[in-house]
Amino acid sequence: MRHTSSLAAIALLLAPLAPLAALAADLAEGNATIRATAGPSEIVITTTSRVAGAIHSLTWNGREFIDSADHGRQLQSASNLDCGTPITSETFNPTEAGSRRDGAGEKSSGRLRHRRVGPNALQTTSQMAFWLAPGEKSGPNLAKNTTVLSDHLLVKRVRIGYQNLPHVISYDVTFSLPIGERHTHAVFEALTGYMPPEFEKFHQFDPKTGELEPLSDGPGEVPHPVVLSMAGGSHAMGIYAPQQPMARITGPTFGRWRFVPEKVVKWNCVFRLTDDRGITPGEYSFRMFVIVGDLETVKVSMRTLHRL
Repeated sequence: MRHTSSLAAIALLLAPLAPLAALAADLAEGNATIRATAGPSEIVITTTSRVAGAIHSLTWNGREFIDSADHGRQLQSASNLDCGTPITSETFNPTEAGSRRDGAGEKSSGRLRHRRVGPNALQTTSQMAFWLAPGEKSGPNLAKNTTVLSDHLLVKRVRIGYQNLPHVISYDVTFSLPIGERHTHAVFEALTGYMPPEFEKFHQFDPKTGELEPLSDGPGEVPHPVVLSMAGGSHAMGIYAPQQPMARITGPTFGRWRFVPEKVVKWNCVFRLTDDRGITPGEYSFRMFVIVGDLETVKVSMRTLHRL
């Protein structure tokens, strides 16, 4: 009888594990929309399961601001780390929306683990995919990862409207670096936006004057926030981040690129972490602001953010 009772008790203990295991395998629903009024129109932000809950679309005043052609061209976050060897582009590159081989397909190699959505705000937790699959190369450099799905988590919190600035989207991200990896150099692309080529004018915000100055195609990073706009200034998007003093972390710096054959332009906001003793596993958080409107409104909003 004691033996039978023990088996029964074990069976009761094991019974809940099956649904829990199934639940762990489930993914959060990635399709969501948030919106809020900004001047003559609403800012509307859409996430999709196709890109594992990354931002697939941002519209304002009749214009799409995001070119979501594959699984790299979103409003999204990524990191690139060295694995204890010289750092090379994209070779250990957890990416929110998915991997390179996902292409223009309807599925992502990334996993959306949690999501909460309100009328004008959303929060997600993503298990990022590596941009390269094992055995793939970026230029001459071989991928350093041995799996497609990484153990790196990304939490983002996005809210349309900040204080009395309706055209400003607050954007907070936290990268969680797992135990069991050895890195001395990390590049956090805290946020990037791939935009249609019609956003052809590049600008740089001068914090001393509060004005926007013309910016060359580069490509590359500059120390001050950047704005991409249409030629007439009717639609523009800017990225702003305050100084965020953290030990051994530099930035923000702001990049811009024009990819002519691919018919897309890009901006980003980047922080770098170097620690020769080894980067400590844990959470690394960054605050940014995306500004959407006409060019004058983006400039004035950026000027106000800088004064806060």
